[in-house]
Amino acid sequence: MNLASPADLFSVFKPTTRTSWDLVTPLALIGLSLFGLAFIYSAQLSAHGNDWQKQAVFLVLGAGIYFAVSLIDYRFWLSVAHWFYLACLIPLVVVLFLHNANNSRWGANRWIDLGFFSFQPSETAKIAVLLITASILIHSKIGTVTQSLGTLGKLALAVGAPMFLILKQPDLKSAIVLPPMVFSMLYVSRLSARFFAGALGAFAIVLAFVAWDTAHYRSYILSHDIPWKHEERNVSGSWLPLRDYQRNRIVGFIWPDQIDPTGVGWNRTQSIISVGSGGLAGKGWTEGTQAQLGYLPRSVAHNDFIFSVIAEEKGFLGSLTVLGLFGLVLFNGIRIAGSARDRFGTLLAIGITVLFAVHVFVNIAMTIGLVPITGIPLPFISYGGSFVLSCCLLQGLVQSVWRFRKDFA
Repeated sequence: MNLASPADLFSVFKPTTRTSWDLVTPLALIGLSLFGLAFIYSAQLSAHGNDWQKQAVFLVLGAGIYFAVSLIDYRFWLSVAHWFYLACLIPLVVVLFLHNANNSRWGANRWIDLGFFSFQPSETAKIAVLLITASILIHSKIGTVTQSLGTLGKLALAVGAPMFLILKQPDLKSAIVLPPMVFSMLYVSRLSARFFAGALGAFAIVLAFVAWDTAHYRSYILSHDIPWKHEERNVSGSWLPLRDYQRNRIVGFIWPDQIDPTGVGWNRTQSIISVGSGGLAGKGWTEGTQAQLGYLPRSVAHNDFIFSVIAEEKGFLGSLTVLGLFGLVLFNGIRIAGSARDRFGTLLAIGITVLFAVHVFVNIAMTIGLVPITGIPLPFISYGGSFVLSCCLLQGLVQSVWRFRKDFA
């Protein structure tokens, strides 16, 4: 383990040669944040919710974090990556032992109640996995088969530990975004094509097991005439670490006619109706009937299904605007990764960009029925304090990679 010395920790704050700020990403993020505030307000208007005000506070705090992280040479994070990783593992363990109304929701222990807001440890775990992966790839040699296997073994342990703890909460959505980020960083590290072929093969095997398990679960439910319920059960006795509500989502995606549209399949059905009813220009801000009348459940309309609200009220044009802003953020992230002065900067920028791309793709795809519902939020638009702050920190790292790209001191 390569630990930092005191001199290394403070060296990044010394005067250095840096370039001007990149304005493309922050301007796009401001646009996305304004969309988020407007449609969180709209989604909760009929219920007189005030989460848009809380979101505004988190965005202001996040802006401070973004600015502060942007001022620090990103090499600082390489020097403290292991300490940061260990520090982020602690709350992942602690949250598993908290069982009360403030920390447990819908049968999951994912939050630590801090009084003024609920902290979600899985959000900082994403940052920790990003940094530890980059650190391992920087400090390890990848060339021969032996060197590559050694590095991959370290990565498997480092990435596997937080993923296991996140799955224990359970929080499948936060766990499934980590592998694409890690694989993108491995890709730019120029691992052999055989590795990625093997990884794809392993992924296909996992999908096959999940498909078999889901088909077995569906057959068991139908043959025993058991009602579909959105709750924690394991009625089929499967050994896979999936809850029955997660299996219900997969069944509802593959066999939508098998799921009760007024029960387990309600969110998916209402979301598709919301998106499809928006037309070209939408029904108008705060005029979307799906959210205002509660057909799109108020508990998810302002976070997981915020894109459905946007699509209904601002139509295809509004949806295209949101996609365009995300496109600017993602393509600019790739550009910054390509202009980084060292491999660590490239790994950070590409890992963060892919992480955001997965969030955007999966969230929007689930609202239109292209993938099973996972509950992955939409960056800077969905409501969520920990999520907003982690997104700001991550984008601040990308800005730092850009600002310090010409400093070779």
